[in-house]
Amino acid sequence: MASFATLCYVFRGSKVLLLLKSKGLFGEGKWNAPGGKLVGTEAPEATAAREVYEETGLKVRELSFHGALNFYLGKFRKLDQTVFVFSSRLARGKLRQSLEGRLEWFAKDQVPYDQMWEDDRVWLPLVFAGKGFVGNFYFSDGYVKLEEYALEEIANQDSGKK
Repeated sequence: MASFATLCYVFRGSKVLLLLKSKGLFGEGKWNAPGGKLVGTEAPEATAAREVYEETGLKVRELSFHGALNFYLGKFRKLDQTVFVFSSRLARGKLRQSLEGRLEWFAKDQVPYDQMWEDDRVWLPLVFAGKGFVGNFYFSDGYVKLEEYALEEIANQDSGKK
């Protein structure tokens, strides 16, 4: 059965906060935004805010919803997970490391795409541009290789937020 998760990109000025996943965790050695799985009947926006706090110590507000990413695995293209993508420019608190991994602020033009999931280079620029999207990404088993994708830009009701 497919799972549901979130990612939340936290911005400060022209920089974005990324997390280098710890060894032994899903995505180990890859940079990504804070995020994680929905718990019970938790709404995606609440999950995104909770995960940012747990993984960074920052409390985010006024999240902008960018879109949904569907990830399919293997030759039978089984839906593995749907990830809801958010961003926030309002974060309070003291940045702190967690067991999830190391945190670092990156300028948007210095994001380490070569150390991220293959699909990130396809849709992350839309987050930076404040745009909305829906994407389907087809990976080989175990997320080893991105084999195919379809990405559609959509009208984003939050795109006017600064």
